[in-house]
This record gives sequence, C-alpha cells and structure tokens, in this order.
Amino acid sequence: MQSAAVLEDKIFQALADPSRRAIFESLTRGEAAVKDLTARFDISQPAVSQHLATLKDAGLVNGRREGRCVYYRVEPGGMKPLIDWIAHYRAFWTEHVDRLDQLLKRMDP
Repeated sequence: MQSAAVLEDKIFQALADPSRRAIFESLTRGEAAVKDLTARFDISQPAVSQHLATLKDAGLVNGRREGRCVYYRVEPGGMKPLIDWIAHYRAFWTEHVDRLDQLLKRMDP
C-alpha cells in the first residue's frame, strides 16, 4: 500500500498537465474508449494512452477491456487523498487567519 504522501504527489503530478485534466474532466461525464477520447482532443492516440496510464497510476481512473477496446472511467475514490489534503490545510489556514484577525483587532487603537 502506498503512503498518503506518495498518492498525493501522484495525483498532483497527474493533474498538473492541462491535457490530463481535460481528459479527466471528460471522463467525469461518463465512460469512454481511448478512440473516443482521441477524437475529442487534438492529441494522438499514443499520447492519450500515455495520459490515461498516468491518471490510472495516480488512482484517478480505471479501465476495462471489452474486445479490442479499453474503456476508461473515473475512479470514485481516486480524489480522496487530495480532498483529505485540502481539508487538512483548509482547517489549518482558517485557524491561522482567525488568529491573525484577532491580533489585528487588538492592535487597532
């Protein structure tokens, strides 16, 4: 099992690329074959496959083979490590901003 930090890194790296984000966003609307994704984007089939492999390695999508086609869809729990990371820092910054606000109010004559 991979550590949370490794999973977070893989997700951030996977979503850092605009083409991968677009492919991921497209898959949020439903399952699609590689050939369908290639037709939607101005990217070669090998490039789409490479992007899908990166998204799959990050746990964001999964694929199923049907005959000669592979169909990809969003992995429902794939974003959980990123959501947990955001929740942690949201709480952290909310607390610190509240403290700063209190300090500034005390300093204001």
